[in-house]
Amino acid sequence: MSRINDLISELCPSGIPHVALGEFGTIFGGLSGKSKADFANGNARFVSYMNVFSNIEVDIEADNFVRIDPGERQRTLAYGDILFTGSSETADEVGMSSVITAEVRKPLYLNSFCIGFRPKDPGRLDPNFAKHLFRSIGLRRQIVRTASGVTRHNISKARLAKVRIPLPPVEVQYEIARTLDLFTSLELQLAAELVVRRIQYGHYRDTLLTSPTVGGSAANG
Repeated sequence: MSRINDLISELCPSGIPHVALGEFGTIFGGLSGKSKADFANGNARFVSYMNVFSNIEVDIEADNFVRIDPGERQRTLAYGDILFTGSSETADEVGMSSVITAEVRKPLYLNSFCIGFRPKDPGRLDPNFAKHLFRSIGLRRQIVRTASGVTRHNISKARLAKVRIPLPPVEVQYEIARTLDLFTSLELQLAAELVVRRIQYGHYRDTLLTSPTVGGSAANG
C-alpha cells in the first residue's frame, strides 16, 4: 500500500480525478434481431449473460455461439471493453461487470441482455484495474442506482453514462491491479488448501471411526 500511496502523492498531488462514463467513452448494446434459431447452430462466439455475471474477466473462449450472416452489421467486442448485465430480478445483482483483459483475435459479440462500455482512449484505463474497479463497493452502489423496476430491475443507459469513476494515472492503476491480483491469487490458494484439508479430514475421520480398534472398543464396552 505504501508504494501506491507514494505514487499517488507523486503523480496526483491535487488528488485523483473523476470522470463520467458518458464523457469518457461509448455505451452500447448487444446483439439485435436474433431469434432462438440463431443460437442453435452458431458460427461465431458471443459473451453470455452468465459469463459477465460470474467472472470479473470475460472468458473469451467460452463455448457460446450465435449465427452471424455475411455482411451482417453487429458490434464486435475488443480488448478493454467493460460489460454489464443489463437486468436482474434483484437490485443488488443488477449491473454486474466483467472486463475483456485479453486480445480478441476473432469476432466476438455481446448477448442482448447486457450492456457494453468502450473508452474513447483505452490507454487511459487499464483493463486489469477496471476489472477490480467496477466490482468495488463504491462503483457497485452507483451502478445499482442506475436501475429501476419492481419485479425486474433494468439498467438505464442514460443513468449509467453519469456514473463517475476515479481515473488515476496508469502507473497507479498498474500497481493497484497488481496488488489486488496478488490478493486474489492468495485467496484462491487458501481456498484450494482448505479443500485439500477438508478432504484429508474426511479421510482420517472415516478411517478412524471405522477402524477395527474403534469398533473393538465399542464392542468390548
